[in-house]
Formats: sequence, C-alpha cells, structure tokens
Amino acid sequence: MKRNFMYVIGAAMLVTTLACKAQTAKKANADVPSYEILNLPKVDLKAFKKNAAGAYVIFDGTSLNGWRGYNKEKVPAKWGIEDGMLKFSKNPAGVTNPDGGDLIFAHDFKNFELEFEWKISQSGNSGVFVLAKEVKDQPIYISSPEYQLLDNDNHPDAKMGVDGNRKSGSLYDMIPAKPQNGNPAGQWNKAKIVVNKGKVTHYQNDVKVVEYSLWTADWTKMLQSSKFSQAKWPLAFELLNNVGGKSKSGVIGFQDHGDDVWLKNVTVKVL
Repeated sequence: MKRNFMYVIGAAMLVTTLACKAQTAKKANADVPSYEILNLPKVDLKAFKKNAAGAYVIFDGTSLNGWRGYNKEKVPAKWGIEDGMLKFSKNPAGVTNPDGGDLIFAHDFKNFELEFEWKISQSGNSGVFVLAKEVKDQPIYISSPEYQLLDNDNHPDAKMGVDGNRKSGSLYDMIPAKPQNGNPAGQWNKAKIVVNKGKVTHYQNDVKVVEYSLWTADWTKMLQSSKFSQAKWPLAFELLNNVGGKSKSGVIGFQDHGDDVWLKNVTVKVL
C-alpha cells in the first residue's frame, strides 16, 4: 500500500500558493520564543464525497487521499490502512525503521462537526487535535486543544492531571469528560467534536461530556491552570490562547503517542 501523501487529482486539487513557505509570527510577549507557522500543501474539500447526513467523508477505509504527516509532505510509515481502518502501528509489519509522527487532514477547518470511531490498544494513549497550526519544529499540541483517547483502566495518565482531565473524551489537562463513559481497550468508542464560533463540545458514545469556549477570559484562565500556562510554557500559552490564529481555523490531527490506535468512519460536516 502506498503511504505517501496522495493529492486529489485534476480540477479537484487545490494546493496553497504559499506551499512550504514559512512565515515568521509576531510575538505578543517578549518572553515568547520566535516561531514559524508553515504553509504546507492543502486539499480542496469539495473533492471528497458527502454522506447522507451532508458530512464530507475524509477517510473512507480505502484511501489516504488528503492526509499527510504534521509538518511533512507524506504520510509517515507508521500510519496506514488495515482492514478498512486507519491505524497507527507501533511496529508496522514488513517496514524497516518506519517513521512516525502525528497525522493530519490537510485542510483548514473553522466551524465544523468532526465524527469518528476509535479503539485503543492495551495501556494505549492517543489524541485528536482541532484548529491546529503547523508550527516549525514544534509538536501539534502546542497550538491545538486535544480530545484525549486513552485506555482509562491501564494507562497511568488516567490517574494524573486533575479530576480525571486526562481520561478519554476530556479536553486534555483542562476539563474532565463527565460522565466518563469511555469503553475499555480493544472496544470501539464513538466521538464527535463540534467547533462553532468558538464554542467547542465533546461527545463520547453519544453523550455530551465537555463544553468550553475559546478566546474568552475563562479559556485563558484554564490555560493558566494547566501545563500550558504562561509561566510553564510561554510559547504554548501564546499559541493556545490564540487558537486558530487570525483565521480562527486549522487542521484536524490524530496523535502518534507510540501506541496502536484504530480509527474509522471519519467525517466532517462544515457548519
């Protein structure tokens, strides 16, 4: 199977004219290190089919069209398709020295509903990112809120953080998913993330478990109480406090946390 990033061909393909050209961001605070936001190739969402609910099918079980590595122009070898599922494999069969890294769908989304199903390996950890920017030499979570994917029963992160805010469905390290209704490792979970004019809602197994609003005083306060505070991590605080940048948009990403994870039925409905 080809793992390289596959662009949608013909008139359906849209590549940003600023591809691979980095822009240096202005610093709002002298304590924030300099950083660059990359403008790597993007795809035209209209090239993808819609389902009966009017959502774009961005992973159909047969193709990695539209996907590539975060800050990369190809799909990392640890990501692939297995039995119609999108899978991150810690040790993919038949691959020597496979590269890893987070996987993104290369389109900037602003107001949308992301839906997918996921299951995690024993003691596994992963996550989902929205409104992310591709920041040179930085991890995806430095600019994006994270919907946690976790084996709550066995991974140590479940007992860390505050009040369970690192368990599945949670806004990682900030808001715990309540009720906590995640299924055990090896079992499928349904997830939905709604982003609409700054309001973000997490659903887990058809239940609303988290709700918060970006770009507000409460959002800033939550950041200051987390591992991304201005004192602990000035660059992360700068980027997360201004999630999505000027356009208030960004890419969707799935995390390489080193543990096997499976995903299917990945769709996005634009609002």
